[in-house]
Amino acid sequence: MRKLHICSLTSGYFLWILALLALSLVLFGALSRSSLNRFSDKVDKIHRVPIKAPSKEKGYAYPPILAYWIYGTNGESQRILRLLKAIYHPRNQYLLQLDAASSEYERGELALSVRSEGVFRSFGNVDVVGKSYALNEMGSSVLAATLHAAALLLKISADWDWFITLTPSDYPLLTQDDLLHAFTFLPRNLNFIHYNRTRWEERQTANRIVVDPSLYHQKSAPIMYAVETRENPEAFDIFGGSPWGILARDFMEFCVRGWDNLPRKLLMYLSNVAYPLESYFHTVLCNSPEFENTTVNDDLRYMIWDSTIEEPQLLTVSHLDKMLASGAAFARPFRLNDPALATIDERVLSRGPNGLVPGEWCPIQAKNKSLENSEPNEPLCPSWGNIDSVKAGPRGIDLKMLLTKLVVKGRFRPCHCSET
Repeated sequence: MRKLHICSLTSGYFLWILALLALSLVLFGALSRSSLNRFSDKVDKIHRVPIKAPSKEKGYAYPPILAYWIYGTNGESQRILRLLKAIYHPRNQYLLQLDAASSEYERGELALSVRSEGVFRSFGNVDVVGKSYALNEMGSSVLAATLHAAALLLKISADWDWFITLTPSDYPLLTQDDLLHAFTFLPRNLNFIHYNRTRWEERQTANRIVVDPSLYHQKSAPIMYAVETRENPEAFDIFGGSPWGILARDFMEFCVRGWDNLPRKLLMYLSNVAYPLESYFHTVLCNSPEFENTTVNDDLRYMIWDSTIEEPQLLTVSHLDKMLASGAAFARPFRLNDPALATIDERVLSRGPNGLVPGEWCPIQAKNKSLENSEPNEPLCPSWGNIDSVKAGPRGIDLKMLLTKLVVKGRFRPCHCSET
């Protein structure tokens, strides 16, 4: 909060005038805007908190830094906070965003909730986007939002290694200590993204023209299909697959900053394609000599595709054993407060209903600690240990072995794009 410092003045008359002016401004502000509304002055405004914690060590001998973008819509702020606590680690960077379907009040409440937690204030690694915009996951508005989120995270700090997108219907299947351990000794330029040309071609064709009104409306609107079609492109080959992935920072910089024209051309071309997130990053990777050999054909997500509705099947407790046996890092989609989430908290994350996940950085975090069972204003993590040290459990060790197999057994290969 900025403070107004007034130098000593020789005249009491001027002090009286200044005091009257200040009081008038305060009253005008109180009448015209609530204290929450100020969180949404600009689209790119980010609500930050001061950093008091020690800096993070960087390099291949240390765990990576993951940059998470968590976005949701109206009524999902509490789900976003629950997901944030389930994946929080002080080494990582987090950007939270609610789309234009949410109210300005809800976005302000989300920012206040983050600021109210001492651990988030201390490490200063959780940011909330102020005023948002309309999103449609079928249209190019969500692709634009993804690139915008990556650009904001690069602006906040360029120290991170991988970019991960999550929604409130996602949930982790292992702790951040496990995930950071598994990624520690991997080349930091790998891109984990799943290719599935057959399903992508069945779902849509790139020459069918669509328009996403959410690009120019304040609220989300259904995409519109044009009668006309266009020919297949000759300048590049289109690839497709899952819209989820774990993408390397240097690749995201390539897409955002566009020192090569390819990412911009593809962005323009795919702006009139349905489900562009299912093809944009895949296509940029496979048409860029610099990046085509950095792909691992696995998005590390557990989903059950329902071909009858062309959407993933909702996950429940009945899927839990297969979920955990899959080796995936995340699973989706879950219903609001589905019992499967509480089971994952207890069996996998050792996390209380409202607490953080214990790890090397927060060794005294009790298994069943929660704000509901603690004293008012009691911190989630009263003290912390070495934030540069992680201790893997069985799931982290298994994931490290799985990632090694993906490389050794040929799923990371120079001819990957031509073989999908």
